[in-house]
Amino acid sequence: MAETVRRAVYIEDEPEMIDLVRLILARKRYDVIGANGGRAGLDTVRKILPDVVLLDLMMPDMDGWEVYHQLKADETTRDIPVIIITAKAQNIDKVLALHIAKVDDYIPKPFTPQELVDSLSKVLGARQLS
Repeated sequence: MAETVRRAVYIEDEPEMIDLVRLILARKRYDVIGANGGRAGLDTVRKILPDVVLLDLMMPDMDGWEVYHQLKADETTRDIPVIIITAKAQNIDKVLALHIAKVDDYIPKPFTPQELVDSLSKVLGARQLS
């Protein structure tokens, strides 16, 4: 049986973070496509229609919340799960993201590889990361 490769778009303005996440998820059969900044990220998500979007909040060209709202306003991208990965690690930020904005998950930086894998497993289903 062929192994399923999942596609993730990581919208992040730090190339080192994209490389780190790509390295972590390669073992879990993920093809991670990096997008440098919000505008490039929106274009990439609309073109690829990935299984999941990993999204930083603090970016210079367009912040992650604007990207998130545009993804959810577009009927072609609104059902793609979004996991926030951010240095905004205060509890209020996490509560607002999960309960008000309804993101699929929220991972504060720094994070462990297992936290990232666990988040994807929770959002997409354990069978996809086994």
